[in-house]
Amino acid sequence: MTKSIPDFHFETSAFERGFLHIAGVDEVGRGPLAGPVTAAAVILDPDNIPDGLNDSKQLSEKKRLFLFEQLLEVADVSIAHASVREIEEQNILRASHIAMMRAVAGLRQTPDHLLIDGKQLPRGLNLSADPIVKGDTKSLSIAAASIVAKVRRDQIMVDLAQQHPGYGWEKNAGYPTPAHKAALLKLGVTPHHRRTFKPVHNILYQG
Repeated sequence: MTKSIPDFHFETSAFERGFLHIAGVDEVGRGPLAGPVTAAAVILDPDNIPDGLNDSKQLSEKKRLFLFEQLLEVADVSIAHASVREIEEQNILRASHIAMMRAVAGLRQTPDHLLIDGKQLPRGLNLSADPIVKGDTKSLSIAAASIVAKVRRDQIMVDLAQQHPGYGWEKNAGYPTPAHKAALLKLGVTPHHRRTFKPVHNILYQG
């Protein structure tokens, strides 16, 4: 089965419906045991789209960094987060939507239509929007947002790894790898761990 390669047809369709500023929106970090959830919103210039945009998971770290720098130069880019506390208080889906809304609000241009990765739109959204399942493999704008969010969140986890060595966050970005879970048992829970996530919760409340 061939992998889907994102294109510009969702954006073109929105332009044909009369929208002028179309932002792709995606988040990274719903699965990790530690760190924030990070979202990005990107409005591409149709006349200056970097080559090679794809779902961030399909790209090497080197390629992601190259495209990240390009996007900052040629697109309207906004990055936002929801904190560990917000994840614990709200739940991870709601927190990821909060991060998305913050990213949209941070764009230089006010978008009039959003292409949002996933099957649900954020609660309280007052902009025209289309949810697109696996949107980072279908829409160039969402793919761009996935790259930006992934690069920025990885940078945050590398910084946090220096403050809390031993968990391997510089490599696993806080995801529940065997090494990360083993370190949790050995070193304990940090302030950056999500206490409502089962492996962390179980360590805090064992016995």
